[in-house]
Amino acid sequence: MRWRLAPWWAKVALIYFGARAITTVIVLVFASRQGSNPWTGAQPGYFEYANMWDARWYQIIWLGGYPSELPLTETGHVAENAWAFLPVYPVLVGAVTWLGAPWNVASVVVAVLAGLGASLVLHRLMSRFLEPDRALFAVVLFAVAPVSPIMQFGYAESLGFLLLALALLLLVDRRYGWLMPVVVVWSFTRPGALAFALTLGLHWLWRWFTRRKDPFPVRERVLVASVAVFTGLAGLAWPAIVWAATGEFHGYTDTELAWRSAYIGYHELVPFTAWFQSGGWWVGQPLGTIAVIAVVVLFALVLFTPAVRRLGIDLRLWLASYAVYLLAVFFPQSSTFRIVAPMFPLVGALALPRARWYRWSVVALSLLLQIGWLLIAWGIDGLDWTPP
Repeated sequence: MRWRLAPWWAKVALIYFGARAITTVIVLVFASRQGSNPWTGAQPGYFEYANMWDARWYQIIWLGGYPSELPLTETGHVAENAWAFLPVYPVLVGAVTWLGAPWNVASVVVAVLAGLGASLVLHRLMSRFLEPDRALFAVVLFAVAPVSPIMQFGYAESLGFLLLALALLLLVDRRYGWLMPVVVVWSFTRPGALAFALTLGLHWLWRWFTRRKDPFPVRERVLVASVAVFTGLAGLAWPAIVWAATGEFHGYTDTELAWRSAYIGYHELVPFTAWFQSGGWWVGQPLGTIAVIAVVVLFALVLFTPAVRRLGIDLRLWLASYAVYLLAVFFPQSSTFRIVAPMFPLVGALALPRARWYRWSVVALSLLLQIGWLLIAWGIDGLDWTPP
């Protein structure tokens, strides 16, 4: 009875922190079995374990800033460096350290609180399309998702989720002007603003072609177009800053390409080729190409299923835009599970069935997949080549 009377935000908070508590237990088990590695000693504490892998880049940025010269490998190619990571998250974490918290603790606190914010905004977003119980279960699925441990590690993902959820809510509610400050912060937090610019462009076209049923006055046409252009420019701002700071026009893209060099060596960025390169690396050709085409077709079909259509046109436009963005620039490897996480509005479609057996089964499966993700992507066994 008390649960039913609780306000929606209290329910969301209890769900989120309950999920984080379960994940913490799982993570502590992994940490207790972790051997010595480049980031920690054997059997590290929680906060040390939560700051492995790319989490250290954010601390490097806070302590030393970004390099004015791009580091090079022995073969003369741009090496992995701090320019691949955007500044908002390390600045926020650094601000918390000024209050006296160690970096490892501050990074987790910021990530967890941002994840709570994302859950609260996601509930408001899902409530635009789903009944209360379904909107709440969508939050459950978001909180226990296979890659949800990232929301309590020293990564910027949960902050990116918060800003994306807020941007989508503003778009759905057609509060276009408020998108600009959100987009600015988002574009310096996590990549994805270019995909959202495409979403806004498609949103403009949709409203234009449906203007007889849904009026699209001139003022809103100009505003949406302006915000779309602004978002595109915001998405290009960081590469421009890298160019200005280092003198290298391709400094940002060359930095990003360094992370895929361990798989296929150094290549120029050619849009819409990386997935096929990855398919060839993982399973060979022609099977790699066939697999990529199958994934693209299957995802397109998913967008037209009744469950996904229930989420409205704007969320579907985002899902399609982000898919195109990933197809254009991303090289699928062990980080794929984390990189596709901004498609989290799909939890709304998964939340539709009300059968108890279904809901408990999906939650249990998600928790098992969390263990799987931690096994293949986070824990280090000394031979690890699968960064999260």
